[in-house]
Amino acid sequence: MALLGIDLGGTKLATGILNKDGKLLGKESIPLGNRKGEEVGELITNSFLHVKQNAQGEEINSVGISVPGIYHITTGRVWAPNIPGWDDYPLLDEIKKVSDKIPVTIDSDRACYILGESWQGNARECKDAIFLAVGTGIGAGILINGTVLRGAHDIAGAIGWMALAKPFKNEYIDCGCFEHYASGEGIAKTAKHFLKEMKEYSGELKNKLINAITSHDVFAAYENNDVLAKKVMEVCIEFWGMVAANLVSLFNPEKIIFGGGVFGPAIPLIPAIKAEAYKWAQPVSIKQVSFESSALGNDAGVYGAGYLALKNIHS
Repeated sequence: MALLGIDLGGTKLATGILNKDGKLLGKESIPLGNRKGEEVGELITNSFLHVKQNAQGEEINSVGISVPGIYHITTGRVWAPNIPGWDDYPLLDEIKKVSDKIPVTIDSDRACYILGESWQGNARECKDAIFLAVGTGIGAGILINGTVLRGAHDIAGAIGWMALAKPFKNEYIDCGCFEHYASGEGIAKTAKHFLKEMKEYSGELKNKLINAITSHDVFAAYENNDVLAKKVMEVCIEFWGMVAANLVSLFNPEKIIFGGGVFGPAIPLIPAIKAEAYKWAQPVSIKQVSFESSALGNDAGVYGAGYLALKNIHS
């Protein structure tokens, strides 16, 4: 028996074949490039067919798909803000056209991240844990008593919109306050803001075209003790710590697991994030929670999608 986990991100599509015990037997990754709308849907269906035909003797028994946004269980449709044309995309209908009676299960990336960690990562044997995913955007997979928290309309965990600073700014409309400052894109935005503000600054980010600065540039400068990069990271640590404190106070989890592309290079900052969270969180709960990095790294979505596939076999 083999499971196919498909993880759609904002910039790439990853596929992985897993066995029922959670062993990753093989994986591939394809950049999205400039694909949008139906082109992304076709990439998913073509990747499924490619894996099915080239699975090296393994029969694909079930498929799980992780998507970067909101998956509506009742309609099988997806809202994915980082994929143009996916405001209400009929992904389940599209994949069923080629799945040939193989069961297909879809869920949000944040749900898949925490499911992957609870199956094969650092949340094993946890009933209450949270995956704080920081990449291009920000989301949280929230496991409550062993079940992923979905909300009334499948949108629970959209913590990029947490209100953490006032007054409200129009810049928060499209991505939310938290995401504006402390996502991968938010790190770059914050660096650009300080570049305009710090007139006497002469560090390594000064030599880059301001509109071309990325979070990777900021982390590289931070490693070299760049004063502006350190200032950006101080802002991010404060926001990450405040949000972690709020999650601890609301949900009393056993663990908060930090993942996504930013964690990554931000893993060494986790102790500072926890120290910040201690200031804000419910004082008993914060002493009981563990802050950890993802054990699965960039494969968390593939593992989580594989777990969706496994559960659908038994449903």
